Amino acid sequence: MRIISKKTLRDFYEQPNYADSKYALESWHYEVLKRDWNNPNEIKAQYKSASIVGDNKVVFNICGNKYRLIVKINYIAKIVFIKFIGTRKQYEKIKVEDL
Repeated sequence: MRIISKKTLRDFYEQPNYADSKYALESWHYEVLKRDWNNPNEIKAQYKSASIVGDNKVVFNICGNKYRLIVKINYIAKIVFIKFIGTRKQYEKIKVEDL
């Protein structure tokens, strides 16, 4: 899969308060680059705690659910668009459907 954009992840984990997310986000990025997902079921097979939230959006738990990563996936084009990365508290303040 192609990921748009790693800079979003980097901008997040380079902030001092979120530096503990670097390893987990880098690992997620590396794993997803190697994947070729065709549907949400294939994601759930790999990431049991991922939530499929509709409109091809997926919520991944990062660092033991300390952070949430929301992506939108175009399965045909094989592109993962990063829509949000933040703490659980920040996640609770957003509307996923608006992303």
